[in-house]
Amino acid sequence: MAYSGSALRTISSATSVKAAAARSHTNGVVPINPSLLSFKLAPSTRLLTKTSSFGNFSVANRSFSCKSQAASTEESRPTKVQELSVYEINERDRGSPAYLRLSQKSVNSLGDLVPFSNKLYTGDLQKRIGITAGICVLIQNKPEKKGDRYEAIYSFYFGDYGQISVQGSYLTYEDTYLAVTGGSGIFEGAYGQVKLQQLVFPFKLFYTFYLKGLKEDLPEELLGKAVEPSPAVEPSPAAKACEPNAVIANYTE
Repeated sequence: MAYSGSALRTISSATSVKAAAARSHTNGVVPINPSLLSFKLAPSTRLLTKTSSFGNFSVANRSFSCKSQAASTEESRPTKVQELSVYEINERDRGSPAYLRLSQKSVNSLGDLVPFSNKLYTGDLQKRIGITAGICVLIQNKPEKKGDRYEAIYSFYFGDYGQISVQGSYLTYEDTYLAVTGGSGIFEGAYGQVKLQQLVFPFKLFYTFYLKGLKEDLPEELLGKAVEPSPAVEPSPAAKACEPNAVIANYTE
């Protein structure tokens, strides 16, 4: 029987494929169905592309949103500076300060702790407003200046008005500035700085706050004209006795 050349080539190709398949089975290799492979890969590729695109779009969208919120918050933060003066007076009736000599040395040394709490009066010394409460960590003794350098963290309590927190370098031998780190009540959102003046350490100190971030103006009750700072200053007898007309509402005791 005669066969055409094309028929012979077809038979030859089929024989070759079968032979290759047989060799693959013999060697432990499972032949791959090309049509099945292409069918599964195509959707996966498209899904990956869509997922990547969706991810990129989503991330970019979030980044833009965060930046917008941050910029908006910064722009809306009040920058008006409000000045507030108060006196801190140690009347020796609160057991303050308590010196904890953790260094176990005879002279003030690094690591010594000083918790303290003193009374607060308005700058005009006519009203009792609350207390200070906090702690100082001794950083360095300065014998040549007859004093010490502390790192201080403490708060000023103003009864119903709220409180102001501060932190920074506390020097017993000269004036210094501390950072206002926050507040509560009418002082919520407060930032800025406060000047500390040592009049008679550790018994009389004068503070001038330069506050930013407050939503409203400070109440007039706290803003009486400050008495000129000096070692001789004293609160009014009524304020010292905490008479009803010489204290703020629910002043902190």
